[in-house]
Amino acid sequence: MLKVKPPDGYPPEEGRYVRGNDYSPVAVCVILDTFDFAIPPELNELVMAGVDSGAALSGMLQTENIGLEKMICNIVANSNIRYIVLCGRESAGHLPGESLLAFKENGVGDTKQIVGTRAPTPYLHNIPLELIERFNQQIVSIVNLLCQPGERDIDMPGLDPKVIEKAVWS
Repeated sequence: MLKVKPPDGYPPEEGRYVRGNDYSPVAVCVILDTFDFAIPPELNELVMAGVDSGAALSGMLQTENIGLEKMICNIVANSNIRYIVLCGRESAGHLPGESLLAFKENGVGDTKQIVGTRAPTPYLHNIPLELIERFNQQIVSIVNLLCQPGERDIDMPGLDPKVIEKAVWS
């Protein structure tokens, strides 16, 4: 597969992520299930495991709308990215992990509402439909290692940095 250099200004959106190997086909999405001022060290460790193992981008997703829109923009800006490793614990309030999976599987309706999610505000109003379509064409697969709310056992695969590293390499 032909690898291309991302454009100047990549990634276009600011956020809680680390840029890694621009030519990698993988991005890592760690769900932030707490307030941003109280990020537990294990979530930062998952982000770093993703980028240290070779992911193009590795970062946190907190909301099912604006956060997801920013993630879509950053991934589409790098046409080398084809896979997303989804990990961490689902956020009981916003359900961003469920929203990402539903978005990939079902897309959006006429009002840019993500189809098939229970999230409270799953609208992608700030990005054009062309970008939404491009994301769904570009991403081949989402590797779902997401733990459900309340699962705090550090032995859960989606909370294990070594599992995240293996997923990026796979």
